[in-house]
Amino acid sequence: MKAVHCIKLGSHLDLELVDIDPPGEPKEGQLKISLEARGIQFSDLVRISGDYQVKTPLPFVVGGEAAGTVVAIGNTNNNGDAVNNFHIGDQVLCPGGCVEEVNISARAVTKIPAGIDLNTAASFQNNYATAYYGLQRGMLTAGETLLVHGSAGGVGLAAVDIGKLYGATVIATASSDEKLEVVKAMGADHVINYTDGFRERVKELTGGLGADVIYDPVGGDVFDESMRCIAPFGRILVLGFTSGRSALAKTNHLLVKDASVIGYTLGGLQQHNPELHKRNNQVILDWLGCKRINPYISHTLPMSQITQAYQLIVDRKVIGKVIISND
Repeated sequence: MKAVHCIKLGSHLDLELVDIDPPGEPKEGQLKISLEARGIQFSDLVRISGDYQVKTPLPFVVGGEAAGTVVAIGNTNNNGDAVNNFHIGDQVLCPGGCVEEVNISARAVTKIPAGIDLNTAASFQNNYATAYYGLQRGMLTAGETLLVHGSAGGVGLAAVDIGKLYGATVIATASSDEKLEVVKAMGADHVINYTDGFRERVKELTGGLGADVIYDPVGGDVFDESMRCIAPFGRILVLGFTSGRSALAKTNHLLVKDASVIGYTLGGLQQHNPELHKRNNQVILDWLGCKRINPYISHTLPMSQITQAYQLIVDRKVIGKVIISND
């Protein structure tokens, strides 16, 4: 069967589509899943480069979240009956990445709500879990102003979607008018092309107060300017540095505004509070099933075009998510 392997750390251009042995029959407590859709993201590129905080032994399958169909079921194990919750033919969400089949513990598998297609299921979980947890950390409440940077990216667009669900006024920034058209259609109240800055426009839209919560996956100059348009008692959420530069928060600015800078990672939540992570995943899955959130997919490419797919992310041409299908 086919899989996409990272065989050496460095560039996504070195990824290889390889033939590997299929996983065989599932063991006790496992399901065999035929994967049909996979979501990839910017953090994959960090892992491929070797700069991710957790090192993955080589070679490894790239990507993470995936969706597919249960094709075989192992026996019930001695620790529970999770496999009894599944039937052959069930459509499910699971870890997997860019490979055609996986055997995986039934405890790591989630049924996809009725009416949700596999591409949509594979596109939403990491982005929406990241955004939801961040807005929890930022204590966003109805009536507040949420400023979302990089709003056309996967985690940014998810933050826009959830921010509106919370009842916030959402101001969204991105680097092109084309991206902002999609962000506006996703519900943002105001959009700003931040090529020429955003501080004055944010202050204007908020009556001079600034934004209560600022969601920043970009860093660099964007973070620096955000510090100058944050509201009193505001919170800046730091979740990455897609600009390529981290930033330093000037503590005198925080002191004057009674403001906070909050760094967070989804991996940290999984490690240190797995129960909250589990509850959060159930919340966003329920939202998906009820169509209260609307994941956006801009590109779908086969596994044989994996380098082109990651290049779309590098070139910032992806809006929302890119999905990897079977060839």
